[in-house]
Amino acid sequence: MNTLLASVKELVRQDLLAVDAVIRASMKSSVALVDQVAEHIISGGGKRLRPLIVLLAARAGGYRGASHIDAAAFIEFIHTATLLHDDVVDGSSRRRGRATANALYGNQASVLVGDFVYSRAFQMMAAIGSQRVMEIMSQATNVIAEGEVLQLMNAGDPDTTQQRYLEVIYRKTAKLFEAGAEVSAVIAGASPSQQRALADFGRHLGTAYQLIDDVLDYQSNPAELGKNLGDDLAEGKPTLPLIQALKKAPDPGIRSIIRGAIENGGLEQLDVIVGAIESTGALEYTRALAQDEADQALTALQALPESPYKQGLAALARFAVERSS
Repeated sequence: MNTLLASVKELVRQDLLAVDAVIRASMKSSVALVDQVAEHIISGGGKRLRPLIVLLAARAGGYRGASHIDAAAFIEFIHTATLLHDDVVDGSSRRRGRATANALYGNQASVLVGDFVYSRAFQMMAAIGSQRVMEIMSQATNVIAEGEVLQLMNAGDPDTTQQRYLEVIYRKTAKLFEAGAEVSAVIAGASPSQQRALADFGRHLGTAYQLIDDVLDYQSNPAELGKNLGDDLAEGKPTLPLIQALKKAPDPGIRSIIRGAIENGGLEQLDVIVGAIESTGALEYTRALAQDEADQALTALQALPESPYKQGLAALARFAVERSS
């Protein structure tokens, strides 16, 4: 694990253990297949970044109760449900370095267990007893669903603009970061200005995180990131490095190759395309945009009082852009 991330997790170590316990207990079902798929997901681990934001944001807001534990768990459940559905839509066979649930149990089981995880998340939201929390989360899940459809519309379209791409990553990724941070502020009884600030922090952090994810798709070690180099290209997803390379490549032949790869998917010309991405500065361009988002996340934190938890949130903004996996 990244040492910076590990040090941040240490700030809320007991809270994270409590979240894991709630996740395991809440995933239990009397239906055996639900249990099997759920255990596969839980044991897959992941960075638990979204729950970590929830815990830190609540503590940074001075919260001393226990509702943030359930909030962190239901945020992770929403994320997990989207991954289950995503892998079916994308036809993915690997995630986090191992077989996806749909590869092991089939598409039908993955979709249906994804529905189970979604509905369990809403049960947990309702139990918190906050109308505002329900409003934030119901709106967020609707926006996320729209993001999935927008991404589907962009797939295979080489004329996707940077603006359309950014709209997708806001809806698909940043919105849940934003919702988690805002829910924490509500639970903590933070002022309206601090609630807005934490929502802004989450949105900018989530955007930075996804931008770097899209950079790593073209330069990472597959064992580190848990997926294969060029996975987005194989699925015909025009992410920002591709969009920028297509815009800046001086050779019409190279541009034609990139357009064809987006339109048809496939990795036959991966070396040529990665070369174009590198030579046009597309990765540096995307990283610079991510850094700008991380800087805006840090600016949003100025509304919070000083605390180790606020510093932990600031460290996450740095981690989002400095990571290699």
